[in-house]
This record gives sequence, structure tokens and C-alpha cells, in this order.
Amino acid sequence: MSESTVRHPMRDSFEDRTTAKGVPDTPQTRSPAYALAFDDPDFLCQEALRPVRLQLELLKPEMLLDEQDIKSTIVLFGGARIPEPAKKVTARTKTLAGLSKYYEEARKFAYQVTKASDGHDDVIVTGGGPGVMEAGNRGAIDAGGRSIGLNIVLPHEQAPNEYVTPELCFNFHYFAIRKMHFLMRAKAICVFPGGFGTLDELFEALTLIQTERMDPVPFLLFGEEFWRGIINWETLSDAGTISAEDLDLFHFVETAEDAVNAIKNWQG
Repeated sequence: MSESTVRHPMRDSFEDRTTAKGVPDTPQTRSPAYALAFDDPDFLCQEALRPVRLQLELLKPEMLLDEQDIKSTIVLFGGARIPEPAKKVTARTKTLAGLSKYYEEARKFAYQVTKASDGHDDVIVTGGGPGVMEAGNRGAIDAGGRSIGLNIVLPHEQAPNEYVTPELCFNFHYFAIRKMHFLMRAKAICVFPGGFGTLDELFEALTLIQTERMDPVPFLLFGEEFWRGIINWETLSDAGTISAEDLDLFHFVETAEDAVNAIKNWQG
């Protein structure tokens, strides 16, 4: 987005923003009241402006993704703490070290998907951080392609990894808007082992499909042992809190090849 995108005869906001910075320095022009509303961070961050900030956070990535002609995505969810195999000795637990194999599977999967992509369809999108997210963006760049990173401001650990395509790297304040952008172009959802954030993303996406708020897509859980160890899916069905057919909304896979084949052979 730039001044060159303006398509009307009226004086534009880019021009006025520049002009406003050159006005005489007086008590009047130094007053916060005089600042242009759209160029005033203190004003935009007020509590009453929350609806505007929500709208802006929805619009900015959407407009930039449209400019880049991103038509569809393959979503990778997964833990930020899962190390690449070469660094698994630094993992905080033995279990986490064992899960490092899924870093490599995420990287392989993203590589294969990106190799088959035209750069507009089936573009890899991750949370843009470390761990499985890094692996997904890394696999895409290994394949000579581009990928999306949807980062979020957190007190610790979250910064964009070096493999996200810079012009497709976004930062969010609102988790809810970020999750919308994950799913708005999704042609498949792949979930790797992770923690609370991964579980949140997993269950929100499943709920949207279950309630028909979102069209069904291939929904793949990497690591059957991990997922069955933390969630007793059949108990939910036996208890009647979900329907038996809801267990068909997702499938377990172990390798990148399994996932690629599942997506290729999926019948919605």
C-alpha cells in the first residue's frame, strides 16, 4: 500500500500527512488536538477506538495479501518450543526432544507443498515464530518459494523467524483477528504437536467446520500418539458431547508424504 494506489481526484492523506509536519511550530500546532486523527497513535490507541483498531487489523493483512495475489493457503499450526533435530539436546524435556522429528516433517511438508505451488495457491502460512512455525517457513524458502507469517506481540519469545517472506510478514495485537486470517484462505489445515496456543487454534478451526461456519477442508493432525495422549477423542463421542461423525472431521498422519497424499486424495 502506497501513495501510488490512490485513485481519486481529491487531495490524499499521504500528502496532508507530509504537509502537516511542515507547519510553523506554535502552541496551537504542538497541541495533541491539532494532530491529524489518522496520524495520531495516542488517539488511535484509546479504549474508545478499539473497534477501529479491530477493523484496521482485519483490513491491513487482507489488502496486502490481495496485492500479493495470494489466493489460497495451507495452514501449519504447531508448537514454538519444538526444536530442530540438530538442537534437540537443548530441549527442556526428553519428550520435547523426541518431538523434534516433527520440525523436520513440517519442513519437508512445506517444501513439497511449495514446490507444487504456483506462488499464489497453496501458499504456506504459519504463526511466523520459532519451532514448527519456523520449520514451515524454512521449508518454503528451501523450495524457492514464499510463505506467510502471522506473528503476534507477546511478552516473551515471539518474533518473526528469518524465513518468512518479508512482504508477507504481519504482526497482530488481537488473537481473534489473527486466527481469522489463518483460516480465510485455507485449503488445508495441518496441526503439529504444540501447547495451549496450538490447542486453541486446533479447536477453534474444528468448531468452525463442525458448526458449518467454515467449509470442510483436509484437517490433519501430525503425530497420532501425541494427540491421543492428550485428548481422548472417543470419550467425547461416547459421552455425546460431540457426534460420532465429528471424529471424521480430522485424520492422523505421521510424515510429510502422508499429509501430501491425504490432501491430494481428499474427498470433501
